[in-house]
Amino acid sequence: MATLRVLERANIFPGDSGNDRSKHLSLQSLKLPALEEKTAQHQPGGGIGEIEIGGLGLNAFSVTFKLLGSDPQTMGLFGIGGRNQVPYTIYGIARDKAGNGAVEIKAIAWGRMTKIDPGEFKAGELNEQDHEIKEIMHYEYYENGSEIYFFDFFSSTWRVNGQDQNADMKSILRIA
Repeated sequence: MATLRVLERANIFPGDSGNDRSKHLSLQSLKLPALEEKTAQHQPGGGIGEIEIGGLGLNAFSVTFKLLGSDPQTMGLFGIGGRNQVPYTIYGIARDKAGNGAVEIKAIAWGRMTKIDPGEFKAGELNEQDHEIKEIMHYEYYENGSEIYFFDFFSSTWRVNGQDQNADMKSILRIA
């Protein structure tokens, strides 16, 4: 059956999922990681054209979000040196237009806050603060509690709908 899901609302909990971390009142926008394969162009010496070869891995993930005003909690997550990855838990509500049911969206990204841009102050306008999370070593994405994507850098795990996309590679290379 065909369906149409429209994301209506979102919330992010930077650094933890405690209620004191909720940004539901200041969140202006949010962008989950773009999923993109690494590819390489190949022009064979005796060929008549070029091809793009995929399957060379995944490009690095990043999450961006914008908050209204300045936020000392998220500003405190920025730092170089000893800072490790922290969890960023994201919840969203999508509306299934075929049945009008609410669909829970949940994503968890373990990464580092690598950018905070306080934006430009303009009299008579609200200022916004841009944030970017990179060095994402672990990422999970669920819809209504069902795992859609699971990425873990350290275990070389990439699952789509629960299926390990690298099971054969991990077996051959003896990666536990």
